[in-house]
Amino acid sequence: MPDGTVPAEAYIDDQPLYETPKKVYPAAVHGPFRRFKWFVMAVTLGIYYFLPFVRWDRGPNAPDQAVLVDFEGRRFYFFAIELWPQEIYYITGLLVLASVVLFLANALAGRVWCGYTCPQTVWTDLFLSVERLIEGDRRERIKLDNGPWTPKKVAQKATKHFAWLMIAWWTGGAWVLYFADAPTLVRDLALFEAPWTAYMWIGILTGTTYLLAGFAREQVCIYMCPWPRIQAALTDEHALNVTYRVDRGEPRGSLKKSAGQAAKGLKTGDCIDCYQCVHVCPTGVDIREGSQLGCIQCGLCIDACNTIMDKIGKPHGLIAYDTDVNVGRRAEGKPEVFNFIRPRTLIYTGVLALVGSIMLYVLVTRDFVDVTAQHDRNPLYVELANGDVRNGYRIHLMNKRAVPRRFLLTMEGIEGAELEVVGNDLEVFGNPVIEVGPDSTRDVRLLVFAPRDQIPSKSTPIRFRITEAETGESATTRDFFKAP
Repeated sequence: MPDGTVPAEAYIDDQPLYETPKKVYPAAVHGPFRRFKWFVMAVTLGIYYFLPFVRWDRGPNAPDQAVLVDFEGRRFYFFAIELWPQEIYYITGLLVLASVVLFLANALAGRVWCGYTCPQTVWTDLFLSVERLIEGDRRERIKLDNGPWTPKKVAQKATKHFAWLMIAWWTGGAWVLYFADAPTLVRDLALFEAPWTAYMWIGILTGTTYLLAGFAREQVCIYMCPWPRIQAALTDEHALNVTYRVDRGEPRGSLKKSAGQAAKGLKTGDCIDCYQCVHVCPTGVDIREGSQLGCIQCGLCIDACNTIMDKIGKPHGLIAYDTDVNVGRRAEGKPEVFNFIRPRTLIYTGVLALVGSIMLYVLVTRDFVDVTAQHDRNPLYVELANGDVRNGYRIHLMNKRAVPRRFLLTMEGIEGAELEVVGNDLEVFGNPVIEVGPDSTRDVRLLVFAPRDQIPSKSTPIRFRITEAETGESATTRDFFKAP
């Protein structure tokens, strides 16, 4: 301020600016949503841990691992599909498809990805299951953490963390198996003969899995993950979300209080304030407070609430997958409607169909041979004693099949031009024949001789073509022939 005084707003009192997060102790729960989460966990983890050991016969001169990222050979194998570095656009297409699938899932059922298939959710769920198995359910774990350190507590904690580390180590070890032949790499790892990068990445992934699934847990979903913020901007009032039905649950109170209210002829809600929905939540959210950033839409609170409703003789559905539209319609006394077919879902579905169709068409019709040409820069051309002009090129041939192939090299654009591949003696009718090994590339030095009177301009467009005699498969590339 001009007078040199400090405004009162600049002072900060001794109160903390942020609330210290409380440790969440999710309780065990039984029901259809919990069983579905067990099923998803078993399938996803089974695929992740064991897929590297699945074999796929691709014939001679090719690896037999079904899914392999071969950095050394510069290939990506996925069962019958083989991708080269030049085909990285397929990966881009898959990322686009994954994004649109995520948007469509959000439009239909909110954060269903977060609740069931997100890796953070799956591994956290697995770590929690191990924790319950060793330390007991919610009450036992709270009592154990608040109690003194005894030999039994030390043994339980040590056993739990050892189990967590083994899971994390297996997670890191499974990841590196996607980048080399899995059985061979397992042997090399056991004998300490594997590359140091393999041990490095196993260590990194072991540490991150142990930290994120064992300790960070819900903090990852609330603070680290950007999807909850993005999802909030993409959802609408027709999307299904785990919802506490206020119109049915309020006014809430204990079972004894509700009975007293009913005896007086007063309206009572079905919620008896048992807090079971909160106790089973993996992120510690109270769903009765409405939609929140921490809710991952896993549905476990639905199972917990339905279990309580069975005990007090009330119908299921106090907490359920519902839409904002239906919440408003029930308040107005109107019947529920579920509108899954609407503009945004149709747009997402259309984009999925379009991108998927394009990728499938390009994949089915792609060539297994390719050729590129690079003109010599210095000199651009050479004038020979007999008046002819010579140009030099670097020809790059690509054979995407697992067998050796021979290609006939021809040129179009200049009449009477002659081709000579340096160091290559194979020819057919004056045109060079070049052999390329299985699933590999080859670079050759090409000299093109053209009569001066047949060259129409200083820069003449030409086209090189390679053709395999057996199959007729061919590829072309364009360049220019330079002359004085």
